[in-house]
Amino acid sequence: MYIPEPKDTSDIILDDELLALTEVIAENVHEMWAKKRISEGWKYGKERSDANKTTPCLVPYDELDEIEKEYDRSTALETIKLVISLGYSIEKKK
Repeated sequence: MYIPEPKDTSDIILDDELLALTEVIAENVHEMWAKKRISEGWKYGKERSDANKTTPCLVPYDELDEIEKEYDRSTALETIKLVISLGYSIEKKK
């Protein structure tokens, strides 16, 4: 039986600049997901249907409901925290 064991990043605290970056990454994650889905023949539909390849999530990020946005935000947040926990730094070029 598979038991997920993600790295513990609970001790990593992000400053406001990195928290803002999280939202930018979350939006890009959605854009990449949507681009791939569309290339696979998926279309917007009010109901998700694997058989018909329709999903209500094929909309711009700002039109997603908060539950869907939170999935992308969590992925982005944990990725940034993992990078930092592994000893890397993230800084914006001036």
